Amino acid sequence: MNPHRIAAACAQMLALSAVLAAPSAHAQDLPPGVGEPQPRPAGTKLERVEISSRSLGDTDLRRKSPVAKQIYGREEMDKYGDTNLADVLKRLPGVDLQGGSPRMRGLGAGYTLILINGDPAPPGFALDQLNPAQVERIEITKGPTADQSAQAVAGAINIILKEAPRVSQRDLRVGVGYSAQRPTPSATFTYGERIGALALSLPVSMFEWRGESTATSERRMPGADGAPSQAIQRQTQPNWGHGFNTTPRLNWKLSDDENLSLQGFAQRGNWNNRQFYVNEQSTPNAQLEDDAYSHGFWQMLRGNLQWTRRFNDSQRVELKGGLQDSKSRFDTQTYRQGADQRHSVGNNHDQSLTQAGKFSQLLGDEHSLTMGWDLEWRRRDEDRTTTELGKPQLPEFDGQPFGARIERQALFVQDEWELSSQWSTYLGLRTERIATESRGSGDGARNVSRVITPLWHLNYKLDAKGRDLIRASLTRSYKAPELNALLARPSLSSLFPDASQANTELSPDRVGNPLLKPELATGLDIALETYLAGGGMISIGGFYRDVTDLIRNVTTLEQPAWSTVPRYVSRPVNFSKAHSMGLEFEVKGRAGELMPALFDAKLPLNLRGSFNVYHSKVAALSGPNNRLDSQQPWSANLGFDYRMSSLPVNFGASLAYTPGYETQQTASQDLLQSRSRSLDAFAQWTLSRQSSLRFSAGNLLPLPTSSRALLASGYGSRSERLGRTWFGVQYETKL
Repeated sequence: MNPHRIAAACAQMLALSAVLAAPSAHAQDLPPGVGEPQPRPAGTKLERVEISSRSLGDTDLRRKSPVAKQIYGREEMDKYGDTNLADVLKRLPGVDLQGGSPRMRGLGAGYTLILINGDPAPPGFALDQLNPAQVERIEITKGPTADQSAQAVAGAINIILKEAPRVSQRDLRVGVGYSAQRPTPSATFTYGERIGALALSLPVSMFEWRGESTATSERRMPGADGAPSQAIQRQTQPNWGHGFNTTPRLNWKLSDDENLSLQGFAQRGNWNNRQFYVNEQSTPNAQLEDDAYSHGFWQMLRGNLQWTRRFNDSQRVELKGGLQDSKSRFDTQTYRQGADQRHSVGNNHDQSLTQAGKFSQLLGDEHSLTMGWDLEWRRRDEDRTTTELGKPQLPEFDGQPFGARIERQALFVQDEWELSSQWSTYLGLRTERIATESRGSGDGARNVSRVITPLWHLNYKLDAKGRDLIRASLTRSYKAPELNALLARPSLSSLFPDASQANTELSPDRVGNPLLKPELATGLDIALETYLAGGGMISIGGFYRDVTDLIRNVTTLEQPAWSTVPRYVSRPVNFSKAHSMGLEFEVKGRAGELMPALFDAKLPLNLRGSFNVYHSKVAALSGPNNRLDSQQPWSANLGFDYRMSSLPVNFGASLAYTPGYETQQTASQDLLQSRSRSLDAFAQWTLSRQSSLRFSAGNLLPLPTSSRALLASGYGSRSERLGRTWFGVQYETKL
């Protein structure tokens, strides 16, 4: 960590905050007592530790939060009739979806922490297979907090599942969608009941999907004989599958001060994927991709038990424990000229046990002190076998079990301190010990890391009512390597599957690294939030992250144990130091309030938008494009919804856009990524107070996306992919 760089960044952001801190001239006051927080009776401050969305809207919850947080409830999740949560997340400000995983602040996979009810999501958790109907709200925090895992360099997305209802509930959603070949159905039924001190919620979702994409790939690399080769192939890839998930919840009110809750999670699905290639142009020595058929399943089971007890108005204790078990299997067969070529079969099994607790205590009327612990034991076991023309591809590895384990122990303490009516602060300290162990065909490896994460969040209200609020944070966070990245099992190049022959730098073998250390990040955040009288808000802020022990895949030519000739091998390593910074702007509200000169104040038109600018630099690489992986230079998101006065219909649209950019991956390899665009639209017809019909469309006017890898040698590869538009109709009713 470079202290001069941190100091320079702090100075720049403090200068920015001085400009932003000017009181908002357009803020208007509501009549006394309307929409403002009421005086809090003495002894009730402990309630701030657990925020409830029952009586407050998303914007009010955001304003009252002790740390910078974005909150999206049922209204946001229901607008487009999405059947999976991933489609909801891709429209949220500052969130991008790449490879099915949400990413914040343009940072790559692993920098964004995914939580379920405040606990880290299990390995293999599929957001695109969770129905939004099972979710109460989504909370996005830009900096870590002490009572949650500090694996949140870019921030955290907390998915709050639906709680047991206060009254009887019978909700039904049925829908049908179309993207390719034939329509696919989906359905969600939620049963809720309260019996005395017991409250039960049982949502069940069933779904199918069917899609298709087309792609063109071009490669210039050494061929089978080592001489230059060129190949252009066109690919058609249909995919389909089905699955179900359920998130049952049982709440038992033991007394007025004691509660017990059980939250379950079950998910299972089967998937299929075909790949057809047409050879458009190639030299005789070119290595070509083969047709393939892949299928498999995934299954995830999880149970969490939580007990809370309030001893008095100033003391509260919470204990919780969890078990989870997830497994998956894949089976891939490739074909060459209609004959079987390569067959790969594998199984993955993840298990974990978690236990945590915390104690909260009011100290006077200004402090809310919380301390606790967080324990996790997790293991991953996998085995796989690959045969080439019926013979084992790697006899010394195929069929052998590989595994990894992780033990994590954390202690934390935090204090929410109201310094005055305008100043409040959050002080936290979290220490974590992470022990990883991997095993396989050779000697095992063990690695122990300790991470201390001090946290400081500061809030200042420019006015007594909190309409204009400055937030600042100074935090420490980290990114731990995934368990599968620790496994030293090799995987051969699909283009050069014969281990006795050489491969190329563009198509390397892959292997894990048991000695990976966590990435550590020191971060600074500062933002100005302005809350408008009519419920809208405007936010502008900046962030800075200084990262050490950056993990990146590096390809080298070496003599691996699985080959008699030198081959190119890609493995993750702690590569370098790096830093990232950016500016983020967000606005939402009624059109008449945001732009009164253009729109009537009573017009039922809501607008929202965000614009983000990012910059990063990896110290070990020369510029100008030595950015962090997958971090685009900027991104934008625009949306609106409008309610008609003549008909019970409301409609809207959302557009997300990122430009093309270039990344210097290593000293000898560049990666160019094209622009991307996502345009979605919806229309809802309210049939009655109990039922509605919703029409939706996603990925309208699709753009082809392309990526290109270039080597210093002049060789390279390029791929271009075009997705399809999907349409959906959904009927919802309360029985």
